[in-house]
Amino acid sequence: MQKRYPNQLSYGANNLVVALSETEVAKVFRGDTRSDIGSEAEKLKIANQINGLVAQFIRLDYDEANEWDMLVMERLYPLDFRSIEISKRELLLDVFEDELTELHKAGFVHRDIRRPSDQSGEKYDNIMLTDKGLRLIDVGISALKTQVGEKLFGKYLEVELGELDAFKAYFLSR
Repeated sequence: MQKRYPNQLSYGANNLVVALSETEVAKVFRGDTRSDIGSEAEKLKIANQINGLVAQFIRLDYDEANEWDMLVMERLYPLDFRSIEISKRELLLDVFEDELTELHKAGFVHRDIRRPSDQSGEKYDNIMLTDKGLRLIDVGISALKTQVGEKLFGKYLEVELGELDAFKAYFLSR
């Protein structure tokens, strides 16, 4: 079992997320996290330049007390899907799909809309309903077409579109 921290929000496959303030969270990179903080920061910045679907990058930082490299992002406060009427959910989905399509057209694919079945937690943990609509978090395994090429990007996009269809059914059926 992983060590727990008083300001811990979640723990993913590789990284801990902690609250820094009412407006900021940090994805913690310590030891061998099997993910690269610089690459993830750059992908966040690229996605943020396209639209506001992905949580906003704030800065890279270091916590000396805990010896953590930190990717600092905006703090999102998720709402329960069930608190929103179906008619509003349909509108939220339309906006989400439009923004995701905009990311895809710009050469960005998230690749982690649905968590792998062998990981614990909610299957759509990386999609959050907030007071500003549906938002995406965790671009750790996202891909840029300029880096992976047309063929691989197309494969990733096909998988993501399937995950999107499944999410839409899930979101409307709750």
